[in-house]
Amino acid sequence: MLRLALSLCLTIIASTARAEIDIKEVTSPGGINAWVVEEPSIPFIALEIRFRGSASLDLPGKRGATNLMTGLLEEGSGEMSAQEFQTAREGLAASYGFRAFDDTLSISAQFLTENKAEALALLRQALVEPRFDQDALDRVRAQVLSGVASDAKNPNDIASAAFDAAAFGDHPYGSSIDGTVESVSVLTREDMFDAYRNALTRDRVFVSVVGDITAEAVGGMLDDLLGALPAEGPPLPDDVAFGLEGGITVIDYETPQSVALFGHAGLKRDDPDFFAAFVMNQVLGAGGFESRLMTEVREKRGLTYGIRSFLVPKFHAEMVFGSVASSNATIAEAIEVTRAEWARMADEGLTQEELDTAKTYLTGEYPLRFDGNAEIAKIMVGMQMIELPPQYVVNRNDYIDAVTLDDVNRVAAELLQPDDLHFVVVGKPEGLESTQ
Repeated sequence: MLRLALSLCLTIIASTARAEIDIKEVTSPGGINAWVVEEPSIPFIALEIRFRGSASLDLPGKRGATNLMTGLLEEGSGEMSAQEFQTAREGLAASYGFRAFDDTLSISAQFLTENKAEALALLRQALVEPRFDQDALDRVRAQVLSGVASDAKNPNDIASAAFDAAAFGDHPYGSSIDGTVESVSVLTREDMFDAYRNALTRDRVFVSVVGDITAEAVGGMLDDLLGALPAEGPPLPDDVAFGLEGGITVIDYETPQSVALFGHAGLKRDDPDFFAAFVMNQVLGAGGFESRLMTEVREKRGLTYGIRSFLVPKFHAEMVFGSVASSNATIAEAIEVTRAEWARMADEGLTQEELDTAKTYLTGEYPLRFDGNAEIAKIMVGMQMIELPPQYVVNRNDYIDAVTLDDVNRVAAELLQPDDLHFVVVGKPEGLESTQ
């Protein structure tokens, strides 16, 4: 039944993706805000909850605590053991997801309208009555430690860890949210309760609801679901500057293919030039086979299967970032071509044809993101977190269309700094040595 409802929901929402989405803003009697889209045609509800802070609030010496705690939220709560909780959830045909990120703790829930009361009660139990039983803690800890051990042997994860540590130092961004073998191994039940009280607080909660429910009903639902959580959390971490200078760091690792991550300082999401940079990056490295980096590094020279660039505006830092993999014998050339394309974009900018093609793609694919209740809920809660207004879903493509060739080329010249690019390379790269 749930699978059928999901399928019908996807079909109906996709067919009306270009229609204006009517977002209603709701404030509960207890002061919790939410955005609501009423969609009564399908008996299904998607709920998205996010708490700002997450792994960035790990206490000193407790790296990995928030991630581990989040993994325990559906491993027993109230009077239910982990198995009893899972059995109850399955009996309701409900879906819950709990995930920790650098700055965001995400909780997703989907359920049928007929099971709304029971599904919300079970979710509330997980959120306000966690047990953190020792057996569950030990089991999930073992899973985390297995992942940490696996990451330590993965060239991509090795490169990511080294890049983050060098770029952000002792800021939370400088280390993995999973923690280390040493930090995770000694985490206790009390550490889990500390992480829980710090991360799940009403002052940093963002909520969106999409589906067969009225905006009026959401207010009371929010207080029932979240009203018993702690009112306030600890201070968020300070902003941090991107700390890597241009150059190359080589990490010796036995593998036939080298992995390279690269980047330099970027710009904030609320920067007036963000949309121009967004369009520029579509042409530089975000546009798949149509991007310049893919054309030059893969199509013309056959140096890689794929190369991408990204704008990464985190809450406390921002960067322009990219990744490429190539054989040990060709990674040096791949890096050389990447830096050259970075410089060419900064010096010459886009052509009018490239700009028009990028804008056509970006405006055309945007409505397709609204392909289901759950996706709409995720988009809305993300908008709230970066302080976008509800009207953004209607006006977003206007911002893209307003970008001119002068805008995008000015921003390319200001933002892209080829001499500041730092490459972290993991492998046995021929002809490359660390510059620092």
